[in-house]
Amino acid sequence: MKVRDVASSAVVVVGPEHSVGEAARMMERHHVGSAVVADAEQLAGILTERDVLKVVAQRADPEATKVADRMTRDVVTVGPDWDLIEAAEEMARRRIRHLVVFEGGQLLGVLSVRDVLPHLLPERQA
Repeated sequence: MKVRDVASSAVVVVGPEHSVGEAARMMERHHVGSAVVADAEQLAGILTERDVLKVVAQRADPEATKVADRMTRDVVTVGPDWDLIEAAEEMARRRIRHLVVFEGGQLLGVLSVRDVLPHLLPERQA
């Protein structure tokens, strides 16, 4: 099975100048755990649920905190033709929950642990 078969094409894209609060509301509205950060249509980073949690835990104001100040800049990207097990191994090795799916400079989607697990775990009989 390939990444393209399970990656979500429902991607939230925010700018680095958005507030963390704005990004979190967009993520919640679209039921996703990350937002891809683009600056002038270039991949600038990724903001994840963990990043938002840190803002709240540190009692920073999510409305005054810019995405650029909390995003992960070193985004791990994969191609749509990656094997799903290979992508899962990459997530485990790096201890991350999201991979950005890119091909030819084009954002195609995001692969999350939630997308991967149902395809890698055996079905249980009730």
